[in-house]
Amino acid sequence: MAQKAAEPLDIELADLPRALRWREWMARVEAVLFAASEPVGREVLARVVGRDCALDLLIEDIAAELAGRPYEIARVAGGWQFRTRPDHAAAIRAARGECDTTRDLTQNEALVLTIIAYMQPVTRGAISRLTGREVSRDLIARLHRQALIARGPRSPEPGAPYTYVTTPGFLVQFGLETLRDLPDLEALQDAGLLKPSADIALDLPISGEEAD
Repeated sequence: MAQKAAEPLDIELADLPRALRWREWMARVEAVLFAASEPVGREVLARVVGRDCALDLLIEDIAAELAGRPYEIARVAGGWQFRTRPDHAAAIRAARGECDTTRDLTQNEALVLTIIAYMQPVTRGAISRLTGREVSRDLIARLHRQALIARGPRSPEPGAPYTYVTTPGFLVQFGLETLRDLPDLEALQDAGLLKPSADIALDLPISGEEAD
């Protein structure tokens, strides 16, 4: 016997009073975020609420109800995601049997990752020129293994070396919605961390959504 097709989800909920309709929309959005392992974008959440739903206000109401809870809604990588609050990181690591401390990026790794974030797509050679020091393939490989960077298009310069770009995981790791949320690049130059090179334009890249 053929299975009966599931009825389409009633997203408008026109038969409910306004307050109850809002509560039901809140419950649906919270359920979708709870079940997702990656940030959920606006277009996905729009599938479970009515066309008159002010999604940003709805999520603000959910976030307000989570005040005091050990988890929160964060806006990262162009969407929203549940994440535990930093204060409870040690408890989570202990429950998983992990060490009290996780591996932090070394100073060189952090510097290279910063340059890739601002300059992408950028080659390893260009990174070396910006920092005034050689950037090893091993260092690039370590960032790649942590899913913080990925290969970008080949550069038009001689030899056509690969360029490198940040990943959505980079945005999630650092709690950024888009690359526009990165700190001011001039502050890094003033601190002497970057050495501007004539062949590299130090311009803030377009947002992650536009880059896609």
